[in-house]
Amino acid sequence: MKVNKKIIISFVLWIIGLSMLVFSLAFATAKQKKVEIQNLSISIANTEVNDIIDEDDLKRYLQDRQDTIVNTEIKNLDITTIEKALNAHPDIENADVSVDINGDVNINVLQRTPIVRVFNLDGESYYIDTQSKLMPLSESQTARVLIASGFIFEPYSRRVMTPVNIIAKNEIYSRFSVLDDIYVMADYIRKDSLLNNLVHQIKVLPNKEFELYLAIGNHKIMFGEAIDIEEKFKKLKLFYTDGLNKTDGWNKYSIINIKYKNQVVCTKK
Repeated sequence: MKVNKKIIISFVLWIIGLSMLVFSLAFATAKQKKVEIQNLSISIANTEVNDIIDEDDLKRYLQDRQDTIVNTEIKNLDITTIEKALNAHPDIENADVSVDINGDVNINVLQRTPIVRVFNLDGESYYIDTQSKLMPLSESQTARVLIASGFIFEPYSRRVMTPVNIIAKNEIYSRFSVLDDIYVMADYIRKDSLLNNLVHQIKVLPNKEFELYLAIGNHKIMFGEAIDIEEKFKKLKLFYTDGLNKTDGWNKYSIINIKYKNQVVCTKK
């Protein structure tokens, strides 16, 4: 059996070339790992919605944890640990950490978005975010969101591990909790541009009914229970656009009651 010398030579050259390529990549990787990180870039999403954290906050957070990044060799940078630490931050929904070919570290953060600030009867305050999760107040920033107050007993520590949408699905929790109703109300208001600019506070009454307070006009809205929300708000907006605007009645009434089906009951001052 004759052996084709050309095939053998080609195979040997291929092996040599592959070996050199692997060696080159290994050498380049080893060299890159010795490179010191010179730049840290932080990008924060959702700043147009709410500005809860900024670049300085995150740098201080990493510094307090003694997570040195700049001037650290790439081989000594624990990306996984830094990423986990950032994702554990109470104001962050998701964080990704990467190193580019120049040895620069890039941190991309999606911040959590609070939609309502809750004040309970013990004077404690916290947020509920778009994911229906409780979140603490920021140490440096205050979100411009709807306020919920009144007969709210639930402390942050007891509810922080249970998203509000889970409370709503639990028969026992939902019977005693008002956070699920507050979340549904606040989320509906947030998604409606008119209501979002109009309503600035919701108050929970002892019977779990709601009152609304507006940014304009000197009256309150008796909303009733957090049911038929869409129907009630449609009725309220129609009353404002076709009623108060035409009669210049923004300051004529002290109470506007929309809790009853198919009617709006107004109380004059």
